[in-house]
Amino acid sequence: MNGRIYPGRKFRLKSSSSIHRIYQASLSGNIKKVHRLQRLLTKSWYAKCLAVRRVTQENQGKKTAGVDGIKSLTPIQRINMVNTLEIKASRLPTRRVWIPKPGKDEKRPLGIPVMRDRATQALLKLALEPEWEAKFEPNSYGFRPGRSTHDAVVAIHTAICQKAKYVLDADIAKCFDKIKHQKLLEGLNTFPTFKRVIRDWLKTGVIDQGKLFPTEEGTPQGGVISPLLANIALHGLETKITNAFPTTIKIGDKWHSWKPQVIRYADDFVILHPDRQSLEKCKEIASNWLAELDLELKPSKTRITHTLNKIEENNEPGFDFLGFNIRSYPVGKNNCGKNNGIKTGFKTLVKPAKEKVKTHYRKMAAKINQCRPATQDELIMQLIPIITGWCNYYSTACSKETFVELDHKLFWKLFRGWAKFRHPKKSGKWIARKYWHIQKHKNWTFGNDILVLPKHSNFKITRHIKVKGNSSPYDGNWTYWSKRRGEYPGISKKVTITLKKQKGKCAECGLNFYPDDLIEIHHKNGNHRDNRLDNLVAVHLHCHDQIHGGKGNLSTQLSTNDNG
Repeated sequence: MNGRIYPGRKFRLKSSSSIHRIYQASLSGNIKKVHRLQRLLTKSWYAKCLAVRRVTQENQGKKTAGVDGIKSLTPIQRINMVNTLEIKASRLPTRRVWIPKPGKDEKRPLGIPVMRDRATQALLKLALEPEWEAKFEPNSYGFRPGRSTHDAVVAIHTAICQKAKYVLDADIAKCFDKIKHQKLLEGLNTFPTFKRVIRDWLKTGVIDQGKLFPTEEGTPQGGVISPLLANIALHGLETKITNAFPTTIKIGDKWHSWKPQVIRYADDFVILHPDRQSLEKCKEIASNWLAELDLELKPSKTRITHTLNKIEENNEPGFDFLGFNIRSYPVGKNNCGKNNGIKTGFKTLVKPAKEKVKTHYRKMAAKINQCRPATQDELIMQLIPIITGWCNYYSTACSKETFVELDHKLFWKLFRGWAKFRHPKKSGKWIARKYWHIQKHKNWTFGNDILVLPKHSNFKITRHIKVKGNSSPYDGNWTYWSKRRGEYPGISKKVTITLKKQKGKCAECGLNFYPDDLIEIHHKNGNHRDNRLDNLVAVHLHCHDQIHGGKGNLSTQLSTNDNG
């Protein structure tokens, strides 16, 4: 701590204490205490500050306006919103925005609430999320703090690495758009004020191309609280399926575990079981349970397959889930697959899905074609975020061969589609000398002495460690969560090292980093080219704004306003 007055520290500490108490009360089943603490939290000035900060400073959509046109609030406007914020809906409809689905011709509808509704939803989410984090099923991973797609994939790998199983790979058709409001509100099991406000948000309607349309079903994608409401609506699916089966069953002289394993990420889920007839029963149970919410399985994305063997002529073993291909491969007797010392005769691998690899290459190729008039440095700056983001996501899988193949294709695309296009009369040797050079201990690299294009194959493969059971960021185990924060896929080496050095705490405010906090690297001497480790510290995004001050600093604007 540097001794300066830091108001954010106080409201973060007070809010964290109340949230932890709500989680503990819900865990012990004391609903009366949960509701009392939730009322106190939503009236807390500190919680209101935290809610406003999240939607106006930290959220990526902070510059997206609702139907009232308000966006990008100044510090004075933010503090005024805090002082007037209360749990009630504005009754203004959401603004419909259509965004394309990645790699598809379809478009996904987003409902953008007005800024005040977003802040109110963030405040209500602060109160409801700890209660439900204590209730949610252990194999639910989507839109939950401290959990990710990689946790879901590791859970599947663990379930099938020792025994090949049948898989029901399912997707719920238009989940966010079709959820029955009455069933959702009944499942909330909260007191009337919260229920009434949530009902108002669900029923406000949507404005699309200047016309108002009613919303009789579904939760608007784009709302702060919508992912939580969708998880609440789908809560119970795993329990319903597993309770329909005995714990163990006797086959021959041995007892075997017979309960299916259900792993869900938002509206995508897989069910694993060694018996196909039992899996058909699971599919029927899931369909009947979803029908109560006016939902159904999407036929085009729902299929039964096996992790090791073909069960139909055109049905390959394995399946795609969350961008990964998960499959077991038979191995020879001299190279017998082993898991925990047990010989299995197969090896389970998680690789990038073929369709995702094609989509990634097409994206790079399109960017290269688009940047033909650009300089080499400009092209590299355009490609770096595409390559880095994709490799960070897939660096937890068996991706080395895929990375090498992509580097080979990218080289020829850069050579023929960009360099040769710019210099059609020059020889290949001249082009190679101009745009490629050999780095020490490395092969040809596209770039110059200052800026180089990162290779896919240079990204290190690091196995992801799944979150422990029912662990939650609200359980107060900061030793575990602070250490885990530096191990997330995609976290840069600078952030990992500085987090370890700072013991998981922000260098500015001294508070532990939450799993969903935005972290930035601050250079102590102000020189952004000086990347020595003793010059770098990890800080919250809002703490970084506090350090640099300027027009983003609330205290500076308040003092300017008073002097004026």
